[in-house]
Parts: sequence; C-alpha cells; structure tokens
Amino acid sequence: MKLYDVIVAGGGHAGVEAAWIASKMGMKVLFVTMNVDTTAQMSCNPAIGGLAKSHLVKELDILGGIMGDAADHSAIQFKTLNISKGPAVWALRTQNDKMVYSNYVRKKLEDNPDIDVVQDELVDLHVKNSTVIGVELSLNGMISCKRVIITSGTFLKGLIHIGTTKIPSGRLGESASTILADKFLDFGFEIQRLKTGTPPRISGNSINFTDLPIHGSDDKIIPFSFRNSSNFLEQRPCFVTNTNDETHRIIESNLHKTALFSGQIKGTGPRYCPSIEDKVYRFSEKPSHRLFLEPEGLYTNEYYINGFSSSLPLDIQIQALRTVKGLENAHFVRPAYAIEYDYFPSYQVDSTFETKNIKGLYFAGQINGTSGYEEAAAQGLMAGINSVLSIKGQDPFILKRSEAYIGVLVDDLITKEIREPYRMFTALAEHRLELRHDNADYRLLDFSEKLGLLSSTELDFLKRRLENIEILRGHYDNFTVRLEDLNRLLFHKGLDQSSEGSRLNKLLKRPQIEIDDLLEMDILSPDEYSYYEYKQSEILVKYEGYINRQKELIVKADKNDNIKLSNDLDYSKFSGLKLEAIEKLNKVKPHSVGQAGRIAGISPADISVILINLKKMGKV
Repeated sequence: MKLYDVIVAGGGHAGVEAAWIASKMGMKVLFVTMNVDTTAQMSCNPAIGGLAKSHLVKELDILGGIMGDAADHSAIQFKTLNISKGPAVWALRTQNDKMVYSNYVRKKLEDNPDIDVVQDELVDLHVKNSTVIGVELSLNGMISCKRVIITSGTFLKGLIHIGTTKIPSGRLGESASTILADKFLDFGFEIQRLKTGTPPRISGNSINFTDLPIHGSDDKIIPFSFRNSSNFLEQRPCFVTNTNDETHRIIESNLHKTALFSGQIKGTGPRYCPSIEDKVYRFSEKPSHRLFLEPEGLYTNEYYINGFSSSLPLDIQIQALRTVKGLENAHFVRPAYAIEYDYFPSYQVDSTFETKNIKGLYFAGQINGTSGYEEAAAQGLMAGINSVLSIKGQDPFILKRSEAYIGVLVDDLITKEIREPYRMFTALAEHRLELRHDNADYRLLDFSEKLGLLSSTELDFLKRRLENIEILRGHYDNFTVRLEDLNRLLFHKGLDQSSEGSRLNKLLKRPQIEIDDLLEMDILSPDEYSYYEYKQSEILVKYEGYINRQKELIVKADKNDNIKLSNDLDYSKFSGLKLEAIEKLNKVKPHSVGQAGRIAGISPADISVILINLKKMGKV
C-alpha cells in the first residue's frame, strides 16, 4: 500500500495551495478532488484580489504560493484600486478568464512529480490514538498517510436555494459531500451552518452595452507575481449599470418567495456581501444599487452580474434584472442562487490549522468559516507548510499580525467568534501602513528562504530587487535636481517656481510630486531600475516618518506576542482568573500572551493575572 506524507481533500483554492506548497517542501502528496475538471474553480466571481485581498495574494506569492502566478496568466483586466489614497490601502484586482485560471493551476499540479491527482471522494478518516493515520476514499479505499488537510469549501452538506427549490449540491451541478460531514460528528467536532450566494450569469449577446460606463485595465500593468512582467492575455473591459425603482418594486413584492426571507435558510450570510433582496430591504432609502457586468473569459460569452446575488425564484430574477439598463433582454445562462453548508467554528483548530481533536488533521478554507478565494488560499498554504514542519519535527510557522495580513487572518480566526463568513478588510490590520501589498517581499522573504519555499533563482532575484531599492534611497539622499530641471517639473505640475535646486529625497516628500513625474521628464532614467524598484523607493522616502512611527508601535505591540504559551497549560490552575476567562483560554489555547488578549471576552485585567501566574511558574 502506498504511503503519502500529506493527503489534501478538496480541489478548491485552499486545496491547491496546500498540495503545491507541501510538494515544494519535499513531501509526497495525494490531491483528492470530487471533480478534476473543476480544480481551482472560480465558483463565484471571476476575479482575484481587491481591497485587502490583494495583500493576501502578494504574500502568498512571496511564500511560494500559486495564486498570484495563476491570476497573472489568466487576467483579462488589471486594475489597481484606491490609487488616489495612501499606499496602505492600494489593492490590485484582476478580472480573470476562469477556465484559463483553472487549467493553469491543474496543469501545474499534474506536472508536479510529487503530487498524485485522483478524482474521488473522501468518506472517512482512519484514526488511531487520536492521530490520523489514513483516509477512506469512496473508490480507492484505504490510503495511509502522515497528515490530512481537509479543504471542503461549500461541499459539506451543501444545499442550494433558488426560491423554494432546494438542491443538495456543493456547487450548481455538482454533488454535495454528505457522508464525511456525519463522520465529523462522530469525532466530536462542533458543526454549524453558514450561507453564501452567487449572482446569475447571462449571455453577452443579450446585453445592450450602448451608453454603459466602461471600466478598463490600467495603462501600466502591475502583476501580482514577481515572476511575471509581460505576455499578458488580451485585456477586456467591465461595464457598469444600476438597479432602479422598478427593480426594487419587483424584489420587494416577492421577498416572501426568497429562501432568505421565508426562513428556509438557517445559515448566517456575509454581512458585507449581501444578496440583492437583502440590500433592497436593508437600504430601502437608496434609489439604486450598482451592478458590474464582468466577462467570465475570452472563450465564453457569459457575463457575471456582480452585485445581484440572490435566492429569488428564477422567473423573478429574470423579471427584476430585465428592468436594468442594458439588461432589458437578458438571457440567463445560469441562475443566481444561495448555498448553505457546514463549517467548523475555528476554535477547534490551533494557529497552524491542526485540529485539536485529532492530531495530524488540518482544516483550511471555508470549512473554518471564511469567505473568498484569497482567504481560503492563505489558509491552505499555511496548513500545508505547517503539516510539513510537523512531519519534520520542526517548530510551526505562525506569522504575527505585525508581519502579514495572513497573520491577521489566522489570529482573527483563532481568537474571534466566527458567526458569519469571515472576509479580510484593511481595517482589520492595525499595522496596515507597514503591511502594504507592494512590500510583501520585504516582510516575508527571510521566512521563505528559511523554509525553502522559493528556488535559488527566485531568491536571488528578490534579494537583488530589495538591494536596488536601498541603493535608490541612498541615491535620492545625495542627488540634487538642477534648478532648470526642477522648474521644468514644477511648471509641468502647475506649482510655483523655485530659486534653487532641491535634493531628490526632499522633493519626493512633496505630496504633489511622484516618481512617475521624474521618470516621465527624464530626471531619472526609466531603464536603470525597474518600475517596481522606483515605486518602492518612493514610498519609503515619501512616508518615511509615518513608517518609522508604525515600526515603533509594532515593537511595543509585539511585546506580549513574544511571550509564548504552551498548549498544555491548564488555565483553571491559574489563581485569580475569572471562570469566563478560564473557559475561553482552555477552549482557544492561545499560542502567546498577545493572542490571549485578543480573545473575545478576555480583559486587560485577565492578561495581568496570566502574566503574574507565568512569572510564578518561571515562564517569563
């Protein structure tokens, strides 16, 4: 019988990252999916990144993940959001050809000699002494392994709702996983229900694009992955339209027919991505809601109607959407629907995503209560890395909140009570000026090198890039812009003329002056360094004071995060702790004093008591 190091069950974004990174770290991996053809499927919107999510993708890329590379190779639109604001909230978003994305990832996995791909369903776990020793597959039977990572997405007892119609399914047209869900109850896991949804897909031939506002790609394409700089796909625009009073009237008069408002759906839905009926009901004062018409790829004519997620009956969906400008003759290729599925409240895993009930078993993705491709992929990568480190007997890899958005994601899942699908936002990161999406290499490259997540060629490239950024910073300190060039620049920007030249670092601190101006006017040579290096050096100069203050705050905030707590601590033996604190601490088992302080219901007074007890025990 073949023995695998790691078995990954689930072919979505969490699963592919887990399998990919485990193989890169030298493990033999079995990748199990119920349908090989839907590997890394974009089940909902055909897009990667966006606000806060792009930070996760950039971090994945530096940590050896596959998502950023696949997004670049399948992108039919690149758009940097929030560019008029500060760099802390800049975010790249790509519109993607969903089939190209899926096929690119699938081929990467299939070409990897350390990954065996099999189409099958995991129906049981083989556990001995509370440790997983293998899995039971529906067709292939018992397979032995050292670690198992479950990335089931919305497939655990998935139930689709379209009006009063209910379809057991993990995704429209695909069977749900029901046997495995019941097995987890036998193993003592708590299971709850969440709900999410997706909009309709309509034929582009039925859309009247005349007079609809266009959203196209950026003039200067900045990719997700450091590996890519050219040869992108043909770029396609998105279009914008809006609902109206008539749309809302139809929806309001049929609320009782929706699965959501009729009480048919029991699971909690995402607060920040509500269905169209929920938006019309909750924001009744708004005369319209924006809809984005997004192409699903170069080789299909389907359009994704972003903003029109719904559980209305199909005939009402069609009637309502046909009141919208440009969609008067909309032909539905696929209906909108809501889907309920099982998830495991995340107090049941630790910061490595290993479950507390069963050693060697890891959960990643929507099974932990999250929403979104990027959040799932980040969990899959971290579960994959930590499963390998566990096999090797090495210390776990846990990122701090001050080191990465992935650190924020993991910490939030462990310490917060997840009662609705968790979604990443920049507001959740308290150190976001230091955690920009464009400096992931600066923050995470040392980890990648230590863990062996990148090739020597990739490491050399990234190290050289960081060195060039420092060289440029030094150059700005010593370079004086001649008066003639300075006044030419000031005139170009509509600013008052100067009587003397200026040091470049001082000039870049002016909010009106950007590195693009200096490159455009040949004050700096665009061929000497890459555009990325110029932009990074500009940010470090322009925001130097803010960045330095943020670093000082991080040092103070990290004080308690550096005090580690072992998993075998019994907080009932800590004198002075209130019962609620004891219960929550024993339930979560935080890995540091800092993390303990972020658990819902744990007060600063509780942390003081913990520190006093640790001191008595000689642990601090």
